[in-house]
Amino acid sequence: MNKLTKRLAGIALLGAGAVISSTASANECSLTITANDAMQFDTKELSVPASCKTVELTLTHSGTLPVIAMGHNWVLSKSADMQGIATDGMAAGADAAYVKAGDERVIAHTPLVGGGESVSISFSTEGMTPEESYNFFCSFPGHWAVMQGSFSIKG
Repeated sequence: MNKLTKRLAGIALLGAGAVISSTASANECSLTITANDAMQFDTKELSVPASCKTVELTLTHSGTLPVIAMGHNWVLSKSADMQGIATDGMAAGADAAYVKAGDERVIAHTPLVGGGESVSISFSTEGMTPEESYNFFCSFPGHWAVMQGSFSIKG
């Protein structure tokens, strides 16, 4: 191998490393969570690095019950706002995914999904801080009290 070939091979490896590194950090901003027919999320904690400006979240319903009987969504808010959002969401109804229209306390939410369904959303972390306490929950009536967990921005 001559010097030029070795140099080009080294540059190619550096470039490949940069692509792999950037893919790894993009994956840190992608989250998945599963809900089931027993009113449970598969995790009680989610977090992303403070470097994530946008988060991709995928919610999958691993059960078999239809959305009308055991629908689930994923709602993100400051911890202090969770109960009020859930209460107001019940009055909003299923067509609104049990999230009051225009509720500024809601940082992000998915539509409702039934058994075997999946949905993905993207949301901005603008204004979120590592110091604030955040929760995610399902706002389907009666679910939020048990289907919840913490969400954090890691500084």
